[in-house]
Amino acid sequence: MNLFHFTKHSAPSLTGRAGGESVLLLFFLILPLFAFAEKRDDSKYMAGAVPEQNGIITFTQTFSVPGKTQADIYPVMQTYVKGLVAAGRQDLRTRVISDENNTIVANVEEIMTFKKMFLSWDHTYFRYLIIAECTPEAKVKMTVTKITYYYMFDQEGKNGEHYKAEEWISDKEALNKAQTRLLPRSGKFRRKTVDRVEEIFANARAAFEEPEEPVVQPAKEAATVVE
Repeated sequence: MNLFHFTKHSAPSLTGRAGGESVLLLFFLILPLFAFAEKRDDSKYMAGAVPEQNGIITFTQTFSVPGKTQADIYPVMQTYVKGLVAAGRQDLRTRVISDENNTIVANVEEIMTFKKMFLSWDHTYFRYLIIAECTPEAKVKMTVTKITYYYMFDQEGKNGEHYKAEEWISDKEALNKAQTRLLPRSGKFRRKTVDRVEEIFANARAAFEEPEEPVVQPAKEAATVVE
């Protein structure tokens, strides 16, 4: 008598019902990823989104501050630019360079994050020069230029890749030949840079906005009970 009987079972086939259900489930799991990729609108990052002056990538914006004078505007911009410096990476490169004649100039280095997941953080050190000039006409002329990236550096600041904006996010370097799409690697730097500079300019304008006073609703009168 055979006291030990072993029955051989074949591995489940992907062509069977169970296998078909597994493939179908996998399809529905990855479908949103394809949908996300198709819905991405990169039109704002196409040709002309990254301007150059004399071969140097330079973003500029000028805005007016109605009802204010140059003397009113400059302290606000001083506080704003110094706030960028304080929030940046604290090293010798992040500092105010000049603060005189109604113009403040600073070097700022920030951490620019592309994607952050558990045990994975794709980011670069983003360095730029910012200039805020306050004019007698109650205008602010802002400039962000001399942009560089320090990518995949270790904690000691070594063994990484160093790019100048001109050789990495310009129309020539970040777009395909037909200028119809962003290149995969440099394109992510271009997207984040355009978004960050827009944010810097928008926050500068917002620094002059008066906070809205909360609307206080009048208390409702208690109903009078008539006996």
